[in-house]
Amino acid sequence: MRHIDSHDAIKMPAITLGFWVIKILATTLGEVGGDAVSMSMNLGYLLSTALFAGVFAMAVAAQIHARAFQPWLYWYAIIASTTVGTTLADYVNRSLGVGYSAGTALLLSLLLVSLWLWKQATGSVSVSRINTPHSEVFYWVTITFSQTLGTALGDWAADTQGLGYRGGIALFTSLLALIVLVYATTRTSRTLLFWSAFVLTRPLGAVIGDFLDKPINHGGLAMSRYAGTCVLLLAIAACVAWLPQRPAERAH
Repeated sequence: MRHIDSHDAIKMPAITLGFWVIKILATTLGEVGGDAVSMSMNLGYLLSTALFAGVFAMAVAAQIHARAFQPWLYWYAIIASTTVGTTLADYVNRSLGVGYSAGTALLLSLLLVSLWLWKQATGSVSVSRINTPHSEVFYWVTITFSQTLGTALGDWAADTQGLGYRGGIALFTSLLALIVLVYATTRTSRTLLFWSAFVLTRPLGAVIGDFLDKPINHGGLAMSRYAGTCVLLLAIAACVAWLPQRPAERAH
């Protein structure tokens, strides 16, 4: 029997309904938790980004060195990516004054370049083919750009376009529903649909998070960011523990 190297195994999760439920919870947590640290704790966007980036780097290093798919480790890395994405986008858009429109365009360009370089280097951006350190690095770089883009895109829709939080939720939910319809009725590339849905769940989580914790006079529910962070963490932990978790087996 051939020896199975630690990087022969697929260490990304199968794409199931449970995956998307946890992903949306994680992106919402990233928004609420990121704001809790940068705003409620008054650490500011730059320091918060540095702290979350350190946590994210450690999570990715552990994920790359893991010998097999580990659900808790994977979702820990995703949560770390979405929190650093929140504070990084806020720093670029607000502290540096780039603005939501320019920030969204810049981050979208970086995401597309990342996917293109990944495709050129490995021949595929399918989750089921991520089984080397090289491809894993591309995956997590792409994840970082998508999470940061999602925050900027959510703010752009809710604020710049004047949709508000409820309007943003309706918009991104509708776009995700459209992807589901295309998936069910056409033969459009499953990899393309996967990444489209993966990106869109981030702004959906961003506007849900803002809806939960922003002041009532700004269209939010004024929920405590600390309480919201705890509730979302518990919900994610319950989903990871109870929902079926298995590694990806085929292209998405």
